[in-house]
Amino acid sequence: MFQSRTVRFTLIPSACASPPFSSTTARTGPGAGIVVSSKGRARGAIFDGFPRTVPQAEALDRLLADRGAHLTRVVDLDVDEAELLRRLAGRWTCRNCGATYHELFAPPRLRGVCDRCGGELYQRPDDRPEAVRVRLQVYRERTAPLVDYYARHGLLRAIDAAGSREAVTEALLRAVDGVAQAG
Repeated sequence: MFQSRTVRFTLIPSACASPPFSSTTARTGPGAGIVVSSKGRARGAIFDGFPRTVPQAEALDRLLADRGAHLTRVVDLDVDEAELLRRLAGRWTCRNCGATYHELFAPPRLRGVCDRCGGELYQRPDDRPEAVRVRLQVYRERTAPLVDYYARHGLLRAIDAAGSREAVTEALLRAVDGVAQAG
């Protein structure tokens, strides 16, 4: 059974497309770092969507080593491409207030109309099926090799992300807890 628990995360500016990077880098979005804290003390960082290529991973390894640090865990959320397409290509956004919907998982009460403000819903160009297919092809070519790279380094923990939100969250917390308990 899924148990709710509080974990404190603080968003920090993300890494640049390639190291070196610093906490003063002003960029958000994919690759944003998240500092995991306990009792106000920084305990580490989570990189979401970074690195995206093996050369970036190698540069990150060198940067961390230069600072006497290293990665302790890499989590791969494993989902079938057909499921990813279903999840990503179903997103819709309100032009007025920015509210987001999903045609299968969180549809608006009235198709094409925002529940919050009555604004028009539209599908961002990168959420359209053809764009998602291109993104998946880029992933296969550039990012998928990271799975082997981190497996060879003994850092990879694969999580079956095809399950429910609760099951995936619990598996992710178990993977992260393994690092926190060891640290």
